[in-house]
Amino acid sequence: MLGRFRLLTHMPRVLIVDDEAAIARALALALTRDGWACVQATSAEQAQARLREEMFDAMVLDLRLSDMRGDVLLHVAASLQPHLAERSLFMTGDISAKAEALIEATHCPFVRKPFDLADVLAVLRDMVPRREADTA
Repeated sequence: MLGRFRLLTHMPRVLIVDDEAAIARALALALTRDGWACVQATSAEQAQARLREEMFDAMVLDLRLSDMRGDVLLHVAASLQPHLAERSLFMTGDISAKAEALIEATHCPFVRKPFDLADVLAVLRDMVPRREADTA
């Protein structure tokens, strides 16, 4: 039996962090078309500034950023917005065992570059449901 649902009161907000601006733009375009409010950062420094100023429902981040590893940025993000510890998705082109271990230690899902946008959308939709159960 299906439960009753109601729409969330806001468009879900996602912070996209990738030092490859073209990837961040393409991802933001796809997510915007899917109903997400997107903010892009091309460095960990920019991401931290945004995290201090704005609330996000989810974060998509590259493991290898030019100024900080993504797993370290995740810890900073979670200290500012604790729910991001469970609502973050890593992207990486690094297929090394070390990269995989770094991501596994965060308990966050990841997609390998080049990735299928449908996979990213599916993970984010699962992390941040667009509807919540009606308690009435």
